[in-house]
Amino acid sequence: MANSEAGSPSHLWSAVSAAAVALALTACSAPAAPADDGRPLVLTTFTVLADMVDNVAADRVEVASLTRPGAEIHGYEPTPDDLVRGLEADLVLENGLGLEAWFAQFTERVDAPTATLTRGVETIPVSSGGHEGEPNPHAWMSPDNALVYVDNIRDALTDLDPAGKEQYAAAARDYKEQIGEVGDYLDSELAQVPEHARALVTCEGAFSYLARDAGLTEMYLWPVNAESEPTPGRIAAVTEYVRDNQVPAVFCESTVDDGTQRSVARESGARMGQTLYVDSLSEADGPVPTYLDLLRHDARAIVTGLKGERR
Repeated sequence: MANSEAGSPSHLWSAVSAAAVALALTACSAPAAPADDGRPLVLTTFTVLADMVDNVAADRVEVASLTRPGAEIHGYEPTPDDLVRGLEADLVLENGLGLEAWFAQFTERVDAPTATLTRGVETIPVSSGGHEGEPNPHAWMSPDNALVYVDNIRDALTDLDPAGKEQYAAAARDYKEQIGEVGDYLDSELAQVPEHARALVTCEGAFSYLARDAGLTEMYLWPVNAESEPTPGRIAAVTEYVRDNQVPAVFCESTVDDGTQRSVARESGARMGQTLYVDSLSEADGPVPTYLDLLRHDARAIVTGLKGERR
């Protein structure tokens, strides 16, 4: 989990700040600047949020992500280039719930206002792994929660650019309708799964919100990046649960090693389901280039696996 990752020490941040100033002055090694067309620059902490913002922005703002496609957000450490982009930003948006342990130190060095997109989400506490009681940060994985994110994005953009209020509101309505369709699909398809098999068994505990909203029992090998490896006891417990409840498929996420989960599948008689995506979008030519693609891919993978269908 993000809170288990140490933030950058203050002396390192001083060095990052100094390097960022040098980069800003020389324009060497800095990432390509957004189009100089007068639009505000909105910076997000990772790719999922950037795509969500882009869908609400109605082309009135330039949107960029600090992390690149495929990056693991939990242990990310901002670079001097990131701070340069922060200095150029008009608004910075974070997930919150402890996901970006480095965020406060980052924003101390930029002047742009910030907003937390999980404001208003009903959180689920982590239940194991030494972080009991802390909120699970992966709220965006629930289509229901995503509607809260969209409302917060709409409000933040409106505060930044009041003249675009109606456009942001219209784009948000359209986007929420598309997200809602994924939730409806999950509800209708999972209703056909036998009750004993309605379980979402993953490597990381990143699906607590989706499992809650879809009526699935959640099982995982480790909780939200709190452990580098699952304990033997946890592996045994997950394997026993899958076997006893005849759960037809287990899953793992794209940014972690799936070797242990494959062992669980072999020992329990379950099938290894399709790879799930959580913390990052793919490149444009990859399987999940947008947040809606991510939601739809994961929903189809879960439904296919739990209904015992072949891919």
